[in-house]
Amino acid sequence: MPFPPSEVPRKRLHTRRVTYEGWQREDGLFDIEARLVDVKDHDYALASGVRPKGAPIHEMSVRVTIGSDFVVRALEAASDAVPYADGCELIAPAYAQLVGLNLMDGFRAALYERMGGVKGCSHLTELLAFLPTAAVQTFASLHPENSGTAGKPYQLDRCHALAHTTETVRRYYPKWYRGAA
Repeated sequence: MPFPPSEVPRKRLHTRRVTYEGWQREDGLFDIEARLVDVKDHDYALASGVRPKGAPIHEMSVRVTIGSDFVVRALEAASDAVPYADGCELIAPAYAQLVGLNLMDGFRAALYERMGGVKGCSHLTELLAFLPTAAVQTFASLHPENSGTAGKPYQLDRCHALAHTTETVRRYYPKWYRGAA
């Protein structure tokens, strides 16, 4: 449900757009591409100079190649617009150290351990933190819900609506319903 109009007049100052796209490759692997763009609705003075209204302050991307096992096979990071040229974009190659990690097994903890704070770029790290759920959604495109797979559907017991004790699970996944808590 959309928000109702604001009762108080206001002026937008900032827009952040974040997108994730999942791709199936012909070689059997998958690419997840993520992009973050920050723009201001006014000229914005930075220590490095004024960024004109609508020009990106940040424009960063990552492409992560994974197998169906969720293991990172390759990782590329790019910083096309940064507030501090010859500084921000220099860390992008360091993200390759995430190759070999499994998106579903401790990925976020390893990401922050290796690239958190001054070890990385806060924006690239942020993009990568949400990669596991983007990968799950990419693979969900290939497997219809309740497709008769032997195991419990991945999404169950991962959020409050899909806890095995809820009415939602009783209605849509009766095989996995375990009664009210």
